[in-house]
Amino acid sequence: MPQDITFIHSLLLFSTAFIAGGLNAVAGGGSFITFPTLIFTGVAPITANATNNTALWIAAIASAGAYRRDLSIEKRQLLLLTGTSLVGGVIGSVALLYTSPDVFKKMLPYLLLSATLIFTFSDSLKSWLQLRTRNDFSATPPLFILLISQLLISIYGGFFGAGIGILMLATLTFLGIKNIHAINAFKTWLGSCINGVAIIPFMFANLIAWHQVIIMAVGGSLGGYLCAHFARQLEPGLVRKFVIVVAFAMTTYFFIHS
Repeated sequence: MPQDITFIHSLLLFSTAFIAGGLNAVAGGGSFITFPTLIFTGVAPITANATNNTALWIAAIASAGAYRRDLSIEKRQLLLLTGTSLVGGVIGSVALLYTSPDVFKKMLPYLLLSATLIFTFSDSLKSWLQLRTRNDFSATPPLFILLISQLLISIYGGFFGAGIGILMLATLTFLGIKNIHAINAFKTWLGSCINGVAIIPFMFANLIAWHQVIIMAVGGSLGGYLCAHFARQLEPGLVRKFVIVVAFAMTTYFFIHS
């Protein structure tokens, strides 16, 4: 059950969400700060996951609106991948509901490690995918294979979520989409579908700490809006390195205390 929140915890959540919003505007990885902060402020891991998911969804909706003009993709592919994302998001979130707190607590370090590794090597993955699209002129993989891949990504997204943007990048690149704005638009849209539908089972299970969601959503939105201009003047590589250090530190902490 979500618990009451103190002023100090409110301030801490707002501040970290504000920073995370700025990080997401440049390099991503804000969840590596907000999710552990929820746990450090006394929120149970599964509730923290559901709460973080909800706060991220609110931010994703705003981003999806900004990208809506770039959703230039074949309607059949859009509908199939959207439907797959919704189904996978529900499966993942329901699987989380049937996971005992003790089991999830034991899984948490490994989930964080997987997300950290995905984020750490995301640039290498992007470079490889871009090279493939330039040099490989063979037919794209069957849509069925891509739908299975998206289903697995969506299940993971509904269950935990961190790193799904990087994973979806691979799926969309294999679709043959080469325009970076179209890829970001589609990735953001599918991500908002996964996170959005996952909220429904979380709501019925009363897992979402709504006070924390509101504080984080406001802080993250302000951080993304106000910090974006200044943060983009920083070297993105340095920001990524900072996020990677934080991510590995958080992962190590949870391995030690699991």
